[in-house]
Amino acid sequence: MRNHPFVTLIGSDPKGRIEATQVPVLIEEREGKLFVCGHLARKSDHHKAFEENPPVLALFTGAHIYVSGSWYEGNPHQASTWNYISIHARGNIKFLDDNALIELLKKLSLHFENNNPDSSTVYDNLPTEYRERLSKAIIAFEIEITELENVFKLSQNRDEKSYDNIVRQLKKGDSDAKEIGDLMEQRRSKVFPS
Repeated sequence: MRNHPFVTLIGSDPKGRIEATQVPVLIEEREGKLFVCGHLARKSDHHKAFEENPPVLALFTGAHIYVSGSWYEGNPHQASTWNYISIHARGNIKFLDDNALIELLKKLSLHFENNNPDSSTVYDNLPTEYRERLSKAIIAFEIEITELENVFKLSQNRDEKSYDNIVRQLKKGDSDAKEIGDLMEQRRSKVFPS
């Protein structure tokens, strides 16, 4: 979650219309509870929907990669697939006041500027008029996470030789491929216990 903090928030309005928005978030732990904190456009369709119907799913999408069926042992005439890892975090969204918004913007901008207080884009270094205009257009939220689910497909349904070959092929690829290959390598003993 911390490595992939750009989430899709999914919920519905009271009539069942699905709403979603994508936002960067911070993960905070307070008093043994996990919170997802961020902001979204004020008075937008998703703000109104979440305000009226607070249950929300925050979808954290991690690395994902195409896996060619030609990498499988034995019969090469099998469908290819997609390996991925994600986290489904559920809870109720709570909208916060203007003071909390300012605190969030300070934390969020510092976090994504690698805690560099001299960056021109951290909240405290932005022109006052700009900050005031920005703050009127957005609203802060937090979600106390009540349920976490790790959702993944990492070729755990393949035979051992195919699994090892998929790992070898992925380690030759881009950063997502390598990340999935590393995860598969770490999980190998769980998939194929000795």
